[in-house]
Amino acid sequence: MKFVVFGATGFLGGQIARAALEAGHQVRGLRRATAHIGTLGDLPVEWVSGDLNNPPSLLEAISGCDVLYHAAGYYPSTDRDVGRAIARARSEIRAVLDAARAARIRRMVFTSSLTTIGSPPAGENRLADERDAYTPGSVSNAYFEAKWVMEAETLAASSGDFETLALVPTLVFGPGDLKPSSGQALLELARGRLPVGIDMVINVVDGRDVALAHVRAAQIGQPGERVIIGGHNLTVSAMLTVAAHAAGVRPPRWTLSRQAAVRLVGIGAALRLPIPESMRGIEHFQALNPARGWHTFGFEPRPFEDTARDAIDWFRQHGYFK
Repeated sequence: MKFVVFGATGFLGGQIARAALEAGHQVRGLRRATAHIGTLGDLPVEWVSGDLNNPPSLLEAISGCDVLYHAAGYYPSTDRDVGRAIARARSEIRAVLDAARAARIRRMVFTSSLTTIGSPPAGENRLADERDAYTPGSVSNAYFEAKWVMEAETLAASSGDFETLALVPTLVFGPGDLKPSSGQALLELARGRLPVGIDMVINVVDGRDVALAHVRAAQIGQPGERVIIGGHNLTVSAMLTVAAHAAGVRPPRWTLSRQAAVRLVGIGAALRLPIPESMRGIEHFQALNPARGWHTFGFEPRPFEDTARDAIDWFRQHGYFK
């Protein structure tokens, strides 16, 4: 099949493109600037120019393809105008969906966010899973709201001749994190600048496992539904300790409680410090049940120690420690 990847110059999009090529598919990558190739310079990607805010360019970019991977969704950079972020997210995703339908794309796979997973109902003694949805408006956070809008619009668009589904990666690490997002924590740890962990459970997953699930989602997965693509539930402290051993450095010496971490992030947000948008809802982070994704797409998550070691080695090989 012929795949087109929005976000091919980024971390997850690049891994999706790489995995698709390894599986024998043809890959077209969307990019805004002709010089951008992300981490795919060694691979036979067909590059096309386009912009998510220029609908005609999208139609031209995806024409002739079978499957569209949208791993380049809008990422709000501020919480100052949540309403405007929601409107932009809705407009952007609708433009992508319209272009996909016009180009007769058979299936579109949207890369969503763990922030769209809500908590289980009170009284249900289980981990959160695909049944648990984020409640719009429950968090005054542009990132949470925008990601929910894009996922909801994508799933609502699924029809007989145009299948859509959403994959929901948990916290992603691994090689190829070109503009370090979650990987920034590993960088700071390896540099000896992260002496504190948090007693809070999160789910972590390797980007290569996420990419494998995406490639298999071209043919597998129920249209109109979402599936969590996750790995291991670990406390932040345990995660950093595993990564420290992989990097050959000292693990964090202190551990913050969940409550203390939430307060610190709140103070940082109030002071307008450069806190990643996804971290502004830290009080909503939780353990997740990713079993459905494992079963649906037939993969077993690799050990986080391998993920951390490979990510740190990749950063080292590409000069991030200079």
